[in-house]
Amino acid sequence: MPAMETSDLTPRQYWTHIKANPARARFGFGDKAALINIDLQRAYTDLGAFDTAYETDPHQIDYINELAALARTKNMPVIWTHVAYLPSADDAGVWGTRTNTPDSLQNIRIGDPRAELDPRLHIDARRDAVVNKRMASVFHDTPIPSLLVWHQVDTVILTGGSTSGCIRASAVAALSHGYRTIVPEECVADKHEIPHFANLCDIMMKYADVEPVSTVRGWLDDHPGCPPIRVARGCEF
Repeated sequence: MPAMETSDLTPRQYWTHIKANPARARFGFGDKAALINIDLQRAYTDLGAFDTAYETDPHQIDYINELAALARTKNMPVIWTHVAYLPSADDAGVWGTRTNTPDSLQNIRIGDPRAELDPRLHIDARRDAVVNKRMASVFHDTPIPSLLVWHQVDTVILTGGSTSGCIRASAVAALSHGYRTIVPEECVADKHEIPHFANLCDIMMKYADVEPVSTVRGWLDDHPGCPPIRVARGCEF
C-alpha cells in the first residue's frame, strides 16, 4: 500500500496548485440554482464589535449582494441563514458543550445582536427566505430542503462562512441530497488561512465546484431566467 503523500506546500500554495491543475471534472451548473448565504451575521462579520468576526475578501458582502440581485432577476430563490439559540441553549445540543464563554457558539441567543444579519446585506423581505439554523449544515432540521424541492432547483450556490465549518458541512450535505454545488471563492471566509485554504482544496476535490465569483456572475447573467412557480389556483409564487 502506498504511503500517504507528503508536501512542503502551505495550504495557500496547495490551493493555488489545485486550482491550476484540477484533478476532477466539474459538476457544473444545472438549470436552476438557489443562492444560500450562510451565517452572514454580525458575530462573524462585524470586525469592530466582535472578536469572533473575520474577513477573507473585503468585497465579500458586495459580491454576495450582487449575486442575490442577479438571482432574483432570474426568478431563482435567495436564502439567508443565521445561527441563534434558545435562552437555555438546549437546541445547541452537544455542539454547545465544549466551551462556555461569552463568545461561545451556544451563547448566541435569539435576539442577540450577534445573531443579526449584517446590515450591509441587501435582503428582499418580500421574497427572500431567512432561516434560523442550529447546526453546521443548512440542511439539518431547517425548511431549506423543502424550499429547494418547491423551487425545483438542481444547483445550490453557497456563500458565507465559515469555509471550514458551515460551508463545508453544507457542501457535503448538498452533494448528498443530489445537488450540483457551487462555491464562489471570493464569497466565503474563515478565521484563519490554514483551514480556509485547506478546506477549499477538499471542497473542490470532493464535494463542489469552487469557482471565481466572476464565473458565477457570468452564469447568472447569461441565464435566460426561470418560469415562476405556480400553485394549483394559478397564482404566481
